[in-house]
Amino acid sequence: MTDQLSKTRVVILGGGTAGWMTAAALVNQLGHACDVQLIESEEIGIVGVGEATLPHIRYFVESLGLDEAEFMKATHATFKLGIDFHDFGRIGSHYLHPFGSFGAPLNDVPFHHFWLRLQAEGRGGALWDTSICNIMAAGNKFAPPPPGSSLYNYAYQFDATLFGPYLRGYSIARGVTRTEGKVVEVEQDGESGDIIALKLENGKRIEGDLFVDCSGFRALLIGQTLKENWEDWSRWLLCDRAVAMPCEAANDKIGPFTGVHAMSAGWRWRIPLQHRVGNGYVYSSAHMSDADAEDALVAAVEGAPMAEPRVLKFRAGRRERSWSKNVVAVGLASGFLEPLESTSIYLVQGAIAQLIEMFPIGPVRDQDRDEFNRVTDAEYDRIRDFLILHYNATVRDDSDFWNHVRTMEVPDTLHEKMELWRRSARVAKYSQGLFFEPSWVAVYIGQGVIPDGWDERADLPGSSELETAVGRVRKQVSDAVCAMPDHANFIRMRNASIERPA
Repeated sequence: MTDQLSKTRVVILGGGTAGWMTAAALVNQLGHACDVQLIESEEIGIVGVGEATLPHIRYFVESLGLDEAEFMKATHATFKLGIDFHDFGRIGSHYLHPFGSFGAPLNDVPFHHFWLRLQAEGRGGALWDTSICNIMAAGNKFAPPPPGSSLYNYAYQFDATLFGPYLRGYSIARGVTRTEGKVVEVEQDGESGDIIALKLENGKRIEGDLFVDCSGFRALLIGQTLKENWEDWSRWLLCDRAVAMPCEAANDKIGPFTGVHAMSAGWRWRIPLQHRVGNGYVYSSAHMSDADAEDALVAAVEGAPMAEPRVLKFRAGRRERSWSKNVVAVGLASGFLEPLESTSIYLVQGAIAQLIEMFPIGPVRDQDRDEFNRVTDAEYDRIRDFLILHYNATVRDDSDFWNHVRTMEVPDTLHEKMELWRRSARVAKYSQGLFFEPSWVAVYIGQGVIPDGWDERADLPGSSELETAVGRVRKQVSDAVCAMPDHANFIRMRNASIERPA
């Protein structure tokens, strides 16, 4: 058992989602090896608009031992089966990026190859009808997948202003120390450059062995103090602002998906929660003014506004090193990729998982830092390419913004992936990270990037036999969804089943 005096002193700067997720995970999994202290200021506040997540958040909630139903009720959460894209490939187009597969592989050949062959013969029908997530979303249905099933997955849509405080209570109850205050001075070791302590406005001095920078875009430790360079990706991801505004729900139909609509200078999100709808317009300030963006958002929302529009400024990119000396950057201090695919909380979760796996035993070692940075860089780079695909794979030419992204030069890594797909309908594979084959297939097909060929093995079955098999998949999907409850009713029933405290 780790002696109390030998515990690593971890100091987290910044609360909000990133800070309290880090604190909760550390105290839960490494409470025997570290003492955790978190510094936050109520005056500074949090960004607090990231309400949509990816399925990985389920495993984070489970790892903390939280009851899903209670967690969802406390954060007004809804279920999410995917992201519903409108007008990206062309105006009038529509597709869902589902958290699940299309059909099932046959003899190790992915289903979409067989569908492409039928489609070339004019017999393919809609690919989306072979995805259970798509049919569930279209009918506003929801049921958890059967235990052990890999057919589909789900995430949550929750109130981000409630998520951090929910984890704060969890963390403090398990031994995390919270300190209110603003940091006015960062003390460094004169020889190593490591951070020794943080001095607060009230004169209090907090020492630590390992510091986690969750100070958001300010990046007080990793950026302002250690001067770690920022790699700017704005030449590919033009959107640098967002205007956000919640509104009342116009009806009781709660869709189990995040809505995304392409706009003239970017895109608009719609996230249904139990008590309201989150809305926002992510846009390029080079192509639209703040005032025009606010007007466009206000005109698009379907319910009565619940707050004034709020403008947020950002830039796409990442730190060249997210772990430098004895500082680990998590969240916005590490990097930012616009929320088109709901990746912000995933990147926080991924950084926390890597930190726990590589948590220093004794002094911080170069090998730990280097591996953490390698994995972090790969995550950001792959997500960057996936986001750029949504903009570049289009025929839209109705605005300067879409003309630019349609014709711009993309990173070599993305260019190679797109050429591989166009030639053979193959998706570049990697063993770790985010967005595997079904995700890429959804965006490629959904935005009209149809390959020239497919896997030769897909030509083996007879056409009639293959068409019958695909029809059978569609019927199985349809029958399964018909038996599922309405999404909103499912949530109401679960809420009602939670025993209220005396």
